Amino acid sequence: MTAQAEVASSLERYSRQMRFSGIGVEGQEKIRAARVLLCGCGALGTVLADTLVRAGVGFLRIVDRDFVDLSNLQRQVLFDEQDVAEHLPKAVVAATKLARVNSQVALEPHVADIDWRNVREFARDVDLILDGTDNFETRFLINDVSLETGIPWVYAGVVGSHGQTMPIFPNESACLRCIVESPPEPGTTETCDTAGVIAPAIHMVTSLQAATALKILSGQRHLVEPKLTIVDVWEGTLRQMNVSGLRERGDCPACGSAQRRDFLNGGHSSQSTVLCGRNSVQITPAEPSCLALEDLAARLAPLGKVTRNPFLLRFQPRAETQTAGATSDEFQLTVFRDGRLIVQGTEDLAVARSLYARYVGS
Repeated sequence: MTAQAEVASSLERYSRQMRFSGIGVEGQEKIRAARVLLCGCGALGTVLADTLVRAGVGFLRIVDRDFVDLSNLQRQVLFDEQDVAEHLPKAVVAATKLARVNSQVALEPHVADIDWRNVREFARDVDLILDGTDNFETRFLINDVSLETGIPWVYAGVVGSHGQTMPIFPNESACLRCIVESPPEPGTTETCDTAGVIAPAIHMVTSLQAATALKILSGQRHLVEPKLTIVDVWEGTLRQMNVSGLRERGDCPACGSAQRRDFLNGGHSSQSTVLCGRNSVQITPAEPSCLALEDLAARLAPLGKVTRNPFLLRFQPRAETQTAGATSDEFQLTVFRDGRLIVQGTEDLAVARSLYARYVGS
């Protein structure tokens, strides 16, 4: 087979996409050469990853800190009940399944919590960053690294039946902190715990987000308008706000005259995070480590039920080894090799930190 015939054969799977006048053969080739960082692989991230891999993006780096839970299956499209039973990390499951969808795409999964210490490395050598996260602290971190590196990103968020998305071109358009200067105070905004979330809202927002990504990756960023799009699938509404004038005011702490990188410099880093909709808390060590899960499993085995796979360890303390008043099924601890711990069964940060110190070490 000639080189030309090989190229034609490799493009056949994208034939319907290339027939769309907005992309064409030239646009498809640019998509195939593109490199994308996906931050988070939950509800937003799984739909984005699936869409981009099927569209033929050349390289996709997937970073997610969590493992598959039963409550994820209602809206996180790459996971199934077997993944829940095996307690597998989301990034690993996603990459495995996406590799079967399109072997032409280079997939790079990372089981990690994105923070100020590693985000620069994750953003290295990519053309676009996509927001698949569920918290504003990480979004502000992405915003900072985008401004620092000049890499565009697409923000998105969904709660209940409504959501929003916005493209951000560093030093050209308004950034996220032009719109929301700081993370909302706890208890002041809806979350998936208080308002729930429905899958159609996820798909609506990620469809808009993915369409924006394809415009950028196919070399047509001039078609992307600097607008915040807000949708509600239950009410059947869609509205857009032109935010281009916000940057011109010059008072944004991130992209205005101050040019501060509060989140990228670690000034707003949190080591404890309540996970939305999970009745769980994540504890992150001050310094990343490389735990020997085998040794930890042997140490914890006399204290309760231990199961593990190559990526993580799960521990259910026996009643008599838990804190006073705790029942045997109250807490479940999941420990990752990088030292992170997710405590299921509480949203009390003090309780979670106490369990971390008791079973993993301070």
